[in-house]
Amino acid sequence: MKNTDFDVVVVGAGAGGGACAWSLSHAGIKVLLLEAGPAYNPVKDYQLDQVQWEHGLFPDKKPDHDFYTVSSLQSLSKSRDHLRSRNHITGLYNTSDIRQPYLYHHVSGVGGSTLHFTGEAHRMNLSSMQMLSQFNVGADWPVSYQTLEPYYQQAEKLIGVAGPEQDIYRPRSAPYPLPAHSFSYASQKIAMAMTKIGLTAKANARAALSIPYDNRPACNYCANCNRGCPRTDKGSVDVTFIRKALATGNLELQTESTVLNLVAGAEDQIKHLIFKNKQGIQQVKTRVIVIAAGAIQTPRLLLLSENQYAADGLANESGLVGKNFMETLAWISNGIHPENIASQRGLPADLISWDYNLPDAIPGVIGGCRFGSTVSEANLLGPINYAARVVSGWGKQHQQKMKESYGNVISIGAIGEQLSNPKSFVSLHKHQKDKNGLAKAVINSYLTEMDINRLDFMANKTREILKATGVHDIFEEYGSYDFFSSTHVFGTCRMGNNKEQSVVNSFGQSHRWKNLFIADASVFPSTGGGESPSLTIEALAIRTAEKIKELLIKRVL
Repeated sequence: MKNTDFDVVVVGAGAGGGACAWSLSHAGIKVLLLEAGPAYNPVKDYQLDQVQWEHGLFPDKKPDHDFYTVSSLQSLSKSRDHLRSRNHITGLYNTSDIRQPYLYHHVSGVGGSTLHFTGEAHRMNLSSMQMLSQFNVGADWPVSYQTLEPYYQQAEKLIGVAGPEQDIYRPRSAPYPLPAHSFSYASQKIAMAMTKIGLTAKANARAALSIPYDNRPACNYCANCNRGCPRTDKGSVDVTFIRKALATGNLELQTESTVLNLVAGAEDQIKHLIFKNKQGIQQVKTRVIVIAAGAIQTPRLLLLSENQYAADGLANESGLVGKNFMETLAWISNGIHPENIASQRGLPADLISWDYNLPDAIPGVIGGCRFGSTVSEANLLGPINYAARVVSGWGKQHQQKMKESYGNVISIGAIGEQLSNPKSFVSLHKHQKDKNGLAKAVINSYLTEMDINRLDFMANKTREILKATGVHDIFEEYGSYDFFSSTHVFGTCRMGNNKEQSVVNSFGQSHRWKNLFIADASVFPSTGGGESPSLTIEALAIRTAEKIKELLIKRVL
């Protein structure tokens, strides 16, 4: 395929690629969107109406983990045994004395990981965007919160975000498009417990419709956002940004099309890109290329695209492509409440506490966290998981315990910041290849002592919240200390004003290759104190698209 009719080619149809493609196509720009995975039909592909609904999580059509591997991880300390992942029936989940790789949680498909995300829609807090200037760690964002604020508004309006009236850490110039969801009965118990120990429980900002909006129905509170939303009330990218982009007539979407190489040429321009689809190897030339493949695949693609003009990999003049890899730190504690609180029902993550979100909120630690209800994320919604993880025994005794405990689980989770460190990075494997014969990405993940201290605080506070709800016995806990298991990854193509200390500028544009842009979480200089990143990715991507439009009009590109 040789086609020069496209003004812009976007690689990856997740949060960044979808938002960027929408903004460009809405402005009349011809866009080709290449997605390595398939498209999903919410009505046909999601199985919440089937008897086997609980047997799996998201019905992944392409569970593609062939493109990466995880390096050997660090040793575990006996002094931190209280941070080990365990279940009261099966014991330790990791029985070794080495941190183990579990999974980089992502979905390859139109909509990306928003297809299986819970749907939290958070803005970054201002302080987390100034980690270097305020706290002497990491790096500052080259774009201010005030600059991003109108782009946050655009994304929230298009998705249909439901949220509270006030957020003291993230000032707003306009209210959320939709009213906040009410707490479920189980979350009401958690809110009372949080108040009891001095925390503040707030309605979470959620990309799930609290009232009908944009020809989509309101949420029915089935609690299974992570298994895919057949009703389309969850604001995943496929039913929001990409649906609207296709409606403009300016977007061509090609699925199951894996980009293999970006070909750099003279005069600091990307000449064309090469991709593979069902018809074979294809080549396409365009004025602008936007990479939005995520913080693992994006640096991998850039490093794979070395040639005589880009000897160390594309956009790697600073040597920072793949460096500054960050993951969010996670902890979950699960206990049985003495009452049946119907915790299997309601909107997941409807409640959140931001009390420790700011970078200096945790005593003796730099980097914040947040707390909330996580019964859905813990996959404790149906009887199968109760039978396997909650209730021990067999026969009639087990049956009776199931009757007494189903709906009683309270799950409290924490998500925390990770600061960049030299031992956490993404590189290319010297020997292992994927199915296309290309070097796999290697995820190098390392937790510093400060990271572990932050996890320690998160674990102790979740236990304190559980106890305050009336839970006496915690039957299961797990977290980042003894497993690499991350959904949110960041930082491998950091943005900044100084080209020696970053990969792209504040618009996601390569400092050298002027027709190359990046629009995903790889550009984040910091992770935030537990904020879900999709909304910030989308806001940045819309801003990037506006810059591309400006440069195309000026014929600079």
